[in-house]
Amino acid sequence: MNLIFNILLFSFLGAQNFVSLDFEAGRRGKEYRVWVYFDKKDKSKVTKLDPAAIKRRVKHNIFTATKYDYNIQEEYIRKLVEVGAEIKNQSRWLNAVSLIVDSNELELIQKLSFVKKIEPVRQHKKKKAIQTVENQILVNRDIDYGSSFNQIEQINCRIPHIAGYYGQGVRVLYIDTGFELNHEAYDSLNLIGQYDFINNDQNAANETDQEILENQDDHGTLCLSVMAGYSPGSLIGPAFKSEYLLAKTEIMAEEIQQEEDNYIAALEWGESLGADIACASLGYLDWYSYEDLDGNTAATTKAIDIASGLGVLCVNSAGNEGNDPWYHIITPADADSVLSVGAVDANDIIANFSSRGPTFDGRIKPEVCAMGVSTYCVRSNTENIYRNASGTSFSAPLAAGAAAVVMSANPEWTNMQVREALMMTASQFNSPDNEYGYGILNAWAAINYQFTTSIKDETFLPDVISVENAYPNPFNPEVSIKINGLSNSQHVSVGVYDLHGTLVTSLHNQKVRHNVLMLTWNAEIFSSGIYLLRTDWQYGNDTQKITLLK
Repeated sequence: MNLIFNILLFSFLGAQNFVSLDFEAGRRGKEYRVWVYFDKKDKSKVTKLDPAAIKRRVKHNIFTATKYDYNIQEEYIRKLVEVGAEIKNQSRWLNAVSLIVDSNELELIQKLSFVKKIEPVRQHKKKKAIQTVENQILVNRDIDYGSSFNQIEQINCRIPHIAGYYGQGVRVLYIDTGFELNHEAYDSLNLIGQYDFINNDQNAANETDQEILENQDDHGTLCLSVMAGYSPGSLIGPAFKSEYLLAKTEIMAEEIQQEEDNYIAALEWGESLGADIACASLGYLDWYSYEDLDGNTAATTKAIDIASGLGVLCVNSAGNEGNDPWYHIITPADADSVLSVGAVDANDIIANFSSRGPTFDGRIKPEVCAMGVSTYCVRSNTENIYRNASGTSFSAPLAAGAAAVVMSANPEWTNMQVREALMMTASQFNSPDNEYGYGILNAWAAINYQFTTSIKDETFLPDVISVENAYPNPFNPEVSIKINGLSNSQHVSVGVYDLHGTLVTSLHNQKVRHNVLMLTWNAEIFSSGIYLLRTDWQYGNDTQKITLLK
């Protein structure tokens, strides 16, 4: 950038009260990639949503179009094209477009009356994940997890699988460098759609000679397999029965060159197609300062908050900067609504490379952890070869997979309820810190998490009743439950129901005589499966899922 252009740009930004930024962050030779934000939207045109997106929004009490659904004014787009700008992505969420322009075109755009502000589209070189190859160790359990057993068992996702929860009914958006799906672990992948935001087509695998040379789709292929792979005896992902939308956004050049606008475009695309969960093993760092990690500055961080508000659970790797001078998490893991994921080894020890918190405004980060050291995955561009790799890139898909499993078991829960359940049942939820966050995930405990409910009628003080978790769970053939805090002559009913809500057996339905009630159900004559154990009293109730395994 020459000195004259620097002076001109500074004068334009100052004249229109724009923020002065280093536009070298968006420079491509003699051209610049920039965000252009507009002053208003076209409220007469609303984007079309997939029925799955509408269903998800209704669950989150969003019944009408939001401000994020209105399209950008077509007149604005037309005038930018007339100036000579090359439009790369449009964001209705941010009411902005990303452009490639030269200095003269940028000067003309700056003078347009409808332009609110201009910022550079950021790019940087992301440190590659640590990748190693280790010998396979086959372990036979229930489903034959092969060498992926440890990473599944560590987050307690094997019991949900036994109970029949594999992520079915949940739609996942995966954002990464690309995806090559010829490996046997992807033979049963439930692929709903894919889009290449680099080449603007519907092929998320390698396409150009440069992409083949750079092994563009390697990172995404590995990460996706950790979550969605299914090859008994070798690799099982936690959410192998979920539906998948695949977005190719990251350019593999000079290691990994990230582009925030592609990330945002992918989020908008996935949300409109009904994604319940968005997972990305990506992050942005080089052009930000620690002060920017406030949950409100980075464009991708803002986009995650918008997606979360529309009902999408966003999961993102915390970053691999723990043993670098930067040390902290990277954006968009700083978002207050994201589930950011750190990496631990097979012995539950935090990886030295796993990025630490807190955010600049003091929030604990990461939220949770999963295995990101020697995580088992596919080897890209092969049909049946596997490998181990390390990085928070590989702990994030385990967390997103656990989230899909929890959502599959509790389809009525909102995205933020699933997030709360995962955090509040993790290994150190009582004493979170800025290494492990709330701890290592526990998918089965999250499925059975009980939310605290508020009492609307404050004209009375109800008895303080607590229902302990049924034990053992899973069980065969007996399961017990303990109810505390009862008062004499209080009526309590306890029943076992099937998943259709039909009463299977009544364990108690009368007034109690003691402060504690102990009950046991012998299910010897019943079939294996999931049952609901429901306790009702005058001012409340409690429902638990219990699993009979024979």
